Amino acid sequence: MGGPSERTEVACGIDIGSTNLKVVALDRTGRVVARARQTTPRDPSDLSIDAQGILDAIEDMIIEACGTEYIVAAVASAGVGEDGVLVDKNRRPLGRALAWFDPRRTRLFEGLEPRLPSAEGIGVNTNPSHTLIGWLWSSRQDNSGSAASWAAVTDFASCCWSRKSFISDTLAARTAAWDMRTRTWLTDRVEMTLGSSDLLPEVVRTGEPVGSLRSPRLSGAGVLAPHATVVAGGHDHPIGGWGVDQLQPGAILDSMGTAEVVVAQSPTSHVPRFGNCDVAPGILSQGSTLLNVTELARNVHWASQDPAVAAALQAIFDGSQEPDEYVHSESFIPGGPGGMRPRYAHDAPAAPGSRASAVAGALARAGGAAIQSVASRMPPGAPVYVAGGWARSRGWIEIKKAVIRTDVHIIPEPEVTAVGAALLAAHAINWDIPAGKALSSPAGIA
Repeated sequence: MGGPSERTEVACGIDIGSTNLKVVALDRTGRVVARARQTTPRDPSDLSIDAQGILDAIEDMIIEACGTEYIVAAVASAGVGEDGVLVDKNRRPLGRALAWFDPRRTRLFEGLEPRLPSAEGIGVNTNPSHTLIGWLWSSRQDNSGSAASWAAVTDFASCCWSRKSFISDTLAARTAAWDMRTRTWLTDRVEMTLGSSDLLPEVVRTGEPVGSLRSPRLSGAGVLAPHATVVAGGHDHPIGGWGVDQLQPGAILDSMGTAEVVVAQSPTSHVPRFGNCDVAPGILSQGSTLLNVTELARNVHWASQDPAVAAALQAIFDGSQEPDEYVHSESFIPGGPGGMRPRYAHDAPAAPGSRASAVAGALARAGGAAIQSVASRMPPGAPVYVAGGWARSRGWIEIKKAVIRTDVHIIPEPEVTAVGAALLAAHAINWDIPAGKALSSPAGIA
């Protein structure tokens, strides 16, 4: 095993996704020199998340990525925006995190919504997916009385490594209880759901250094530089969008994974929420993050329960089969936030190819509307970049281009969010890395 002085320093970016965990390592030139990936560990019975299990998995992946060649100089973590857990004074999780798409959120929200105080300046339209519903669920668990703090799943590893309780501001914006204009918590909403504002950690700006990285496992493996730094990450899609904005200022990113998220960095500060778009703080700027989230993979999974529809969808997405006229119909109604179920309209066709066409068309229109909404608040002519696994589905991209009536640029790097987090980590320790090089890698190592 090479000693610290024999290893090459890297900035690591972590992406804690709904489906997978990813780690990438960038050297000082911006080259992706290592990456690791594994399935996000979830309880098979209800898809809830064990935060400690995620921390252990991330450390495994960092050790794997570094191997005998690399050593971590800085790390930033991006991930799911709404999931989190109560932790005790030793930062041990007191339960599992309720996933943002768990149907139990809808039931909790239905009981809460009539009593929920109105709020200005929160940047989101409160719905079942937001963090305050996770607060409500956690506060009702038997061991909640032992809680010392709330920790976002995305920030959990960084909190443990830095020995500091914090929440990134792009994640605070997903709680539906944080005023972006004043950077203060809405205590009435917090106390109604979490129970006490004393459980809320400090809000830290995404991209700011948080503290030294201390991990017995990583140190023991010889993969930590003596000056290794934890950098505040945050919500995955804004961080991926920030990375693309470094590549092309003013660009719009359409990130297509478990959800389809359209995001851009606006130079305008304190943009009020509009349409179906959420607004969060700008990253390393005084501007704003514009964000529009639509469900994607869950709708496809629901429709694919019929094997014949699943086969037709696959053929349409890979471009081997053209959709029929039902691609323009309203025969499929996509599911929404908080586990709201998809469904077919009462007059939907029975033929699998037509049903698949209706699903593809409805999802493409939803994504196209999200792009148009974000573009309405950006300078004219903002280029559109697409990323994620779906960006490599030829038929799907052609349908989207036909819907939005504009060309799109495909980013070859498969892990845009993880690379964006690595760029944030590098920026915090004053590495001047070209985003274009970092985002140009195809699958594999550059």
